Amino acid sequence: MALPAARTGVLARKVGMTRVFDDQGRHVPVTVLSLDGCQVVGVRTEDERTVTTKKGGEVTRTDGYKAVIMGVGDKKAKRTTKALRGQFAKAGVAPKRKLKEFRVTGDLPEVGATVLADHFAVGQKVDVAALTIGKGFSGAMKRWNFGGLRATHGVSISHRSHGSTGANQDPGRVWKGKKMAGHYGVERVTTQNIEVVRTDVDRGLILVKGAVPGHDGAFVELRDAVKKAPHADTPAAGSFKAPEGTTNQESAE
Repeated sequence: MALPAARTGVLARKVGMTRVFDDQGRHVPVTVLSLDGCQVVGVRTEDERTVTTKKGGEVTRTDGYKAVIMGVGDKKAKRTTKALRGQFAKAGVAPKRKLKEFRVTGDLPEVGATVLADHFAVGQKVDVAALTIGKGFSGAMKRWNFGGLRATHGVSISHRSHGSTGANQDPGRVWKGKKMAGHYGVERVTTQNIEVVRTDVDRGLILVKGAVPGHDGAFVELRDAVKKAPHADTPAAGSFKAPEGTTNQESAE
């Protein structure tokens, strides 16, 4: 789990890769990320609140931490659980396909607000996390970059095998976690310090330099880079469009 940040991260859909040209005419490979109507579905606060139980009583509860729950993508109501439908209705948003909680230390945005593309500034460094593309059952050379066996000197039809997997009598077994052939891909990977090249507020697009994990159409998580200082041009509390339709660049008062 990522450490709490001053600003919330966002969810986006990976559209694909293309290229753009900078001011010097140099071509820059970019990945296009669409916010796809990313909205604030809920918040977690440290404040106490009164909750009515099923039996009609009232109890005082607190979340104990600050966080923002983001939702992205459209989902049919009939394919959404009753509990989630209640949360979406309370937030005043349509059912979302992907939900993610981002822990924050700063101000919390308004529930139901929509994230704008200028939440991130051009030139800012971000961390992108997603599930990698699945490769199925793969050999040790492809999965772990093994060198394989010799091409000659007695090796027959075993050139791409992983070779010995352990000792003989002691320990007399294969150690857990041994690098061998198996399922490759579909694992969470975070690529750090990716530069934001362009943002398009009208179309809700964010262009980042280079490749990011995941297949086209996959949902990715964008956060401010944890290993870089905050960018001077980023809104302190994020860039959101309030549910009423007004834009609040510096967010939450």
